[in-house]
Amino acid sequence: MAKVWIWVSVAIIAAICIGVGVWWYYSHASPVSRAPTPTGKWYLVVGTSPDFPPFEYVSKNGTIVGFDMDLIRLLAKKIGYKDIKIVSMDFDSLIPALLKGKIDVIAAGMSITPEREKVVAFTIPYWHADQAVLVRASSSWVPKSMADLSGKVVGVETGTTGADYVKKFASKYNIKVKEYSSFVLAVQDLVNGRIDAVVMDAPVAKMFTHKYPVKIAFVIHTGEVYGFAVRKSDTKLLQALNEALKQVLNSTEYRKLVEKYFGSG
Repeated sequence: MAKVWIWVSVAIIAAICIGVGVWWYYSHASPVSRAPTPTGKWYLVVGTSPDFPPFEYVSKNGTIVGFDMDLIRLLAKKIGYKDIKIVSMDFDSLIPALLKGKIDVIAAGMSITPEREKVVAFTIPYWHADQAVLVRASSSWVPKSMADLSGKVVGVETGTTGADYVKKFASKYNIKVKEYSSFVLAVQDLVNGRIDAVVMDAPVAKMFTHKYPVKIAFVIHTGEVYGFAVRKSDTKLLQALNEALKQVLNSTEYRKLVEKYFGSG
């Protein structure tokens, strides 16, 4: 009988210890593991390529800022995150980084395309854009169509829809395509006379005309739209972002962001 009571006592003590252990874990565990957000973390990890002003770029004090950064931060806070953590990388590294779990969302002026939709899930569109062709501001050569780029060296950023578009016409019009890891490098080569033109998203091309001696030769109307990208398995995060976007797109907060980065006109 004494042995039975000993085993009962041991079991009771063990249960108490387990209970205390569970209580301690949940009361002392890292806040990251207990955040009431779609990813279970307090901070949304955002991947971007900061060479795409005014959507994302490096400010004078070295921080990454821009329309996309302000918008995704606004959305993140609306769905329960304390803030965002920004991870910078080349544009063509963003989707691989997302799939490997290094980031939670891509906010990089990324166009929604059928090819990308095969591997990632996009939010509803938050911006409409076309492609533009940049040339040097002093150039007397001002192309008006893709055919006018025949025999010329055209710079593009690797992995972008602009790069895909130019490559479609490369053989037909004998266009020499030169790829760069960022638009900044492409525009710098354009200014220095190493290439003849650069193809990039129209709103970004407009911003570059304010920073570099370049001008827009013509616009290619592609009807592209931008979206934020998440892993296909992150359905809760996608749904939360979409619900927040629907609220924000018709709000004064969104209009203020547009005015801040693109002007009221």
